[in-house]
Amino acid sequence: MWLESGGVGQIPRGPKEVQTTHVEEIREMIEKIQNNVEEVKKKHSEILSAPQTDEKVKQELDDMMTDIKKTANRVRAKLKVIEQNIESEEHVSKASADLRIKKTQHSTLSRKFVEVMTEYNRTQTDYRERCKGRIQRQLEITGRNTTSDELEDMLEQGNPAVFTQGIIMETQQAKQTLADIEARHEDIVKLETSIRELHDMFMDMAMLVESQGEMIDRIEYHVDQSVEYVGKAMEDTKKALKYQSKARKGELMNRIENHVQEAQDYVDTAKQDTKKAIRYQSKARRKKIMIFICVIVLLIVLAIILIVTFT
Repeated sequence: MWLESGGVGQIPRGPKEVQTTHVEEIREMIEKIQNNVEEVKKKHSEILSAPQTDEKVKQELDDMMTDIKKTANRVRAKLKVIEQNIESEEHVSKASADLRIKKTQHSTLSRKFVEVMTEYNRTQTDYRERCKGRIQRQLEITGRNTTSDELEDMLEQGNPAVFTQGIIMETQQAKQTLADIEARHEDIVKLETSIRELHDMFMDMAMLVESQGEMIDRIEYHVDQSVEYVGKAMEDTKKALKYQSKARKGELMNRIENHVQEAQDYVDTAKQDTKKAIRYQSKARRKKIMIFICVIVLLIVLAIILIVTFT
């Protein structure tokens, strides 16, 4: 629900105020994630440039990653609540100005969220490659040369021992090299877990925003245009009833036929886009679009019947 009860001495807030509050909260959380991502980049560089593993820096990095994950889940949950409320309100007042504003806000926030999380995912992937390169260089120091594919196979085994086989632990340098390899491997294991978690979030959000948004905008545009042309056809049909002159009546009939044809073209285009959207849309949203298009088709049929009747 959009309504929230105020505390003692507070005035209860209405739907518009609650919506504004949600939007500001989401915007602030996305900004927080964005700032944390920049800090994560700095920690990555700090860790990789250090000759020895700094456990304090690694813990700070882990805390940041945990905070990003927690905040991102909160953003996703709040965006879903707004989306559900929008869908509920569409049944009451589909064309209201407030509803259009909410849709725009939701779309803008969703796109910004995906943009920030995409950058975070890129940062994680880049750090994994840099850790992988660090391991490869350290192995070369010990006299063990590996290709990128061989190193990838070793990483997939998930056992740090495969990196240190054959390393003689007689010198302090060798011990430090071993410790560094194990630390980088541990980082990669954590990163892979984080990247898998991010993947689930992208499947939920990125596909919705990138794949559905533009497609649905086009469908709604074509359907809206067909509604407009059918409306014009119906208006001209009413005018035709008032005119007895065959010339005037013929002119109106031509206009009606043109409007109906334009509407039919837009409906055909909308139907084609709907077929494409089937891969991305939820069943409920698809059903709503198809029902809307069916209504338009019925209006077109009605207009055609009227044309035939008055011709």
